[in-house]
Amino acid sequence: MKPSEIANRFREVILNGTWVANTNFKAQLDNTDWQMVTTKLDTLNTIADLAQHIHYYIQGLNEVFRGGTLDIKDRYSFDFPPITSQEDWDTFLIRFWKDAEAFAVLVEQMSEDKLKSAFVEEKYGSYERNIEAMIEHSYYHLGQITLLKKRLTAQ
Repeated sequence: MKPSEIANRFREVILNGTWVANTNFKAQLDNTDWQMVTTKLDTLNTIADLAQHIHYYIQGLNEVFRGGTLDIKDRYSFDFPPITSQEDWDTFLIRFWKDAEAFAVLVEQMSEDKLKSAFVEEKYGSYERNIEAMIEHSYYHLGQITLLKKRLTAQ
């Protein structure tokens, strides 16, 4: 797959698509109330937790795409300062959308050879595999967010 096609698949799940899930993160999260997105249902992660979790990985991959080191660790992927106001939530969303678009642009700028090359270390597979995993991981959590939002708005 060409870098531009992969970048557009990423944009679809985060920023603007409806083809696979009939929604995206931006459609689900824009204009949401911070109290709703931080409401805990049973033992499930909150909407804010899931959005910040995906953003954590986007930021970490962006760092590598820019030539930096791979510093993200699964064990820290849910460690965030609490969202305690609408301003906190809105500020997070602005950063999320900005970093997501940067991710897509960085992917678009990759050569096909770069996509096929090892991501940091051979054991992590190729850049393409990691980008595809980011897309799949995002769809997984988008589904959770959509269901949580439906439950919370039905109450």
